[in-house]
Amino acid sequence: MSLFDDKRLDNKTFKLDIDRMRKGWYTDKYFTNITIMLEKLSNLNQSYTGSNFRIPEHLRYEKIINGDIEVEMQWFTRRQGHTIVVGVDKALTMLQHCCGYWEEDQFIDTSANLKVWAIQDGCKVFSDGDPLNVKPVIRVQGRYRDFAILETPTLGILTRASRVATNVYQTLIASKGKPVLFFPARFDLHEVQAADGYAYNIAVKRFNYDFANQIDTFVSTDAQGDWWGGSGGGTVAHAAIAAFLGDTAEAMINFARILPARIPRIALVDFNNDSVNDSLKVCKVMFKEYMNELSAGNEEEAKRYILYGVRLDTSGSLRDISINPIGDPSLDLGVNPRLVFNVRQALDSDWQFWNIKPEWKVKAKEYCEQVKIVVSGGFNPEKISRFEKLSVPADIYAVGSYLFDNHGPTVTDYTADVVRVKINGEWVDMAKVGRKHLDNPDLERVW
Repeated sequence: MSLFDDKRLDNKTFKLDIDRMRKGWYTDKYFTNITIMLEKLSNLNQSYTGSNFRIPEHLRYEKIINGDIEVEMQWFTRRQGHTIVVGVDKALTMLQHCCGYWEEDQFIDTSANLKVWAIQDGCKVFSDGDPLNVKPVIRVQGRYRDFAILETPTLGILTRASRVATNVYQTLIASKGKPVLFFPARFDLHEVQAADGYAYNIAVKRFNYDFANQIDTFVSTDAQGDWWGGSGGGTVAHAAIAAFLGDTAEAMINFARILPARIPRIALVDFNNDSVNDSLKVCKVMFKEYMNELSAGNEEEAKRYILYGVRLDTSGSLRDISINPIGDPSLDLGVNPRLVFNVRQALDSDWQFWNIKPEWKVKAKEYCEQVKIVVSGGFNPEKISRFEKLSVPADIYAVGSYLFDNHGPTVTDYTADVVRVKINGEWVDMAKVGRKHLDNPDLERVW
């Protein structure tokens, strides 16, 4: 699957639309047009007849059939700084299944004629912005017309998956290793969820690898876990609380009663813009059910009522009623440090005021203190860094649209360049000005 298990994913995972990809359905038209041109020139056995060429003197009189020209192409990212590379395995699968040409209605597979090198998903590359200093992530040598139409889709998966992975990685750095819930599914087409979830998973593994950490993965849809065996989890939606007439505690106790215990109980507590009181109401009612089951000897049933956490998701246009306005009325809106401190302090101390059996007091204290605080709503590395600098007691960050961010420093566009051509068995530099053949020690021969 990646650098971390030294395995590569194949088409059993990706389920490519092979027939249409071979026909250029997913390809920028200029690549399909040049493929048609080169195939016809090859069939005519037409050789190069121009005079304005860039090849060594000793090769200038060789017969060159442009339609059959063999090239060396390299793929690299333009994102400055470090990029967590993801999408390599899917790009290789495209090359493996869609390299070749059509003879009437029959596709002739020529992938075995390619020489391919690639790094592993999860590798890290660095760029200073100069394309003469990049680290290629894939290198292919072979007849150009056999794989020209694959430039578009291979660049597409590398660009998107690497962007998501690197954005996740940077978010984890900002959170100082606290878990990041992957919550961007609602902000893009459902067809991309599998690739996005895989990119998130690789980013988490890379972070754990680099920092000797053991952060768990948290995706919100099953599709996001499709390529790596994960499954979706999540909290309770605002709509569910509306179904219980705005009674957050009642919604949670029913969630706990009905849903399997393996699903973490995370209460969404901002529905009434009263996160402190709703957190306490949920915690109290869940604890009572928890202790009732324990007292009856039903340990497995008691697990249903363990409150894993509360999620703060206050709208950026609102100030939670627990916060007394100080100064500028535009301050302390949404999920802010003061709100998180208020919720943490309330959770840690409220058990003292519960009317419960004396022998339950110790358990109550432990129960309340273990409830985690999940924060969501407009979080990105900058906001997370600010929370961490202030030692805000947030345990988990739920991040959505930022993980798709694609502007300025997060642009992760990939490029593929022909850098050499083969003439009479000799590889000759043939890159456009500003490009050249480059190496990457992490490249390994694939086939």
